[in-house]
Amino acid sequence: MRWMLRSKIHRATVTETRLDYEGSITIDEDLVDGCGMWVGEKVTIADVNNGNRLDTYILPGKRGSGIIAINGAAAHLVKEGDKVIIMGYELTDERIHAKVLLVDSDNKVSRELVY
Repeated sequence: MRWMLRSKIHRATVTETRLDYEGSITIDEDLVDGCGMWVGEKVTIADVNNGNRLDTYILPGKRGSGIIAINGAAAHLVKEGDKVIIMGYELTDERIHAKVLLVDSDNKVSRELVY
């Protein structure tokens, strides 16, 4: 069994940070569905601006809003306006193809890739 990349949102722009929250990342549901992630799923976030990496889980954001909100303690590691890569993984014994969404500065899908 191996951990394989299954889904990715590439270079999303953080629209807000919320320290006063239990924790997680809020993602526009259009993006969650578009790359095959699930609400509640564990994801890794890599901050392109500062190199920080963290794991958290997904909360649903309003469809079409472009929201990418870093909540709770993780808000100390990521700033509004930072570019992030959000990655979901799958434990499998077979090769899988990852669905990747490339997004623009408004967090709208500009391109889809399959690795």
